[in-house]
Formats: sequence, C-alpha cells, structure tokens
Amino acid sequence: MKSKHLILSAVVALAGFLPQSKASLNLGSADSFAVLAGSTVTVTGTGATVLYGDLGVFPGTSITGAPIVNGMTYSGGSSIAEQAQSDALAAYTSLATEGNTGDLSVTGLSEKTLTPGVWKFTDGALLDGKLTLNALGDSNARFDFQITGALTTGSGSSVLLENGAQWANVFWQVGSSATLGPGTSFNGSILADQSIALGTGANMFGRALALNAAVTLDNNNITAVPEPNAYLAGFCTIAVFLFGWRNRK
Repeated sequence: MKSKHLILSAVVALAGFLPQSKASLNLGSADSFAVLAGSTVTVTGTGATVLYGDLGVFPGTSITGAPIVNGMTYSGGSSIAEQAQSDALAAYTSLATEGNTGDLSVTGLSEKTLTPGVWKFTDGALLDGKLTLNALGDSNARFDFQITGALTTGSGSSVLLENGAQWANVFWQVGSSATLGPGTSFNGSILADQSIALGTGANMFGRALALNAAVTLDNNNITAVPEPNAYLAGFCTIAVFLFGWRNRK
C-alpha cells in the first residue's frame, strides 16, 4: 500500500511540471486529419506519398491513388469526414475574422523573419525563398496568416521555425487555393476555401484541409501528428520505472 501511495505522489508531482499550453485554434475533429478534401483526393507520381494522420473527403467520395496512411481513411459519404469538414469550416471562419497584427500585402513573405501574431494579405501571398517564424522563446506562440486570395510557394521554398516556434501553432487561412511548389518544406496547417496542391517532393508538418475542392499530392510527406512532448516522455519513463520498482517488492 505504501508503494502505491509513493507512485501516486510521484505521478501527481511530475504532472505539475508538465508545461501548460495556451489555448490554440480549435480544429475539433479535423485535428486528426493530415488531408481532408471537399471534392476529391488525387495521389500521383511514382514515389510514395506518406500521411501521418487521417485521410478523408466530403461531400465528395473519390480518393484516387494509394498513399500510405498512418491513420484512418474516410470516404464514401463518411459522417466522420462530414463532421471534420464542419469543424474545419468553423476554424477557417475563426481565423478569417481575427484582428490582424500587420498587413504584409506589399512586402510579401520571402526572406522575412516574423514574430507571433496575425499576418494579413489583402490578395494572394507568394513565398519564393525562406520565411522564418521566431517564437521569441515562447513554445505556445501562435502564427496566423489571413490570405484573401491564393497561397503559392516557389520550388525549394521553406518555412523555418526558431526560438521555440511549433508547427502545431501555425495556421494558414487561404481564401482561394494553395499550391506548394516542388521541394517545398512547409510548416503549419493550411485551411483553404478551395483546393490544395503539393508539388513533387513537397513536405509539410501540419494539415492540408480543403473545404470545397480537391487535394492533389505527388510524392509528399504530411505529418499532422504532433511530436511527443519531451516532458511527457520523461514523465512516462519515470512512471514505468516506478511501477517496475513496485513489482520487484
């Protein structure tokens, strides 16, 4: 009995050291999806497309190609994909109606370093090169982008994270369609009113959520499952050790 109390006390104490997250954007059931389309999902190319998260389409029913899905696949009028689309629309609307930190319509994204905030574009946004997101040491910092038109990246472009920035706290609200050029390395979840297309070899940490049109993939990796928290990993390791110690008694 004493050992059980010791273990419980250690668990409670360790839980107190876990970082407390600030409220992030509520994606609801769309949170688990790496790819969610409105009309179709099309996978092309000769290389493997790998998704870490769920795959779904609604109200369309067609998924063409054979991606490797480390999650569930929902098509054919799935009620789960329907709810995810509803939740994605709510998140899209929330992003679109935020007050903005600054307007980047004239200066664009390329070769810039941005701090946390809500960054607005009154038309399309082009990234042709490197964009750095600097969280200033705050791992909970949010970076939201409001783009009235299209989001486009040039070949080999990249969105880089520094000083604690987390891809799970980066969101791109796109008023029309998003196109990531070949070889793009991208961070953040895209919520597009229309389509999302990833060029050959483009990879992203985040989610490709297209509300009304297609998602097109070509030899891509999309990771929508956040990395394990280092504190939580340490907590689990110590908990396992304590239970092992108890069993030897």
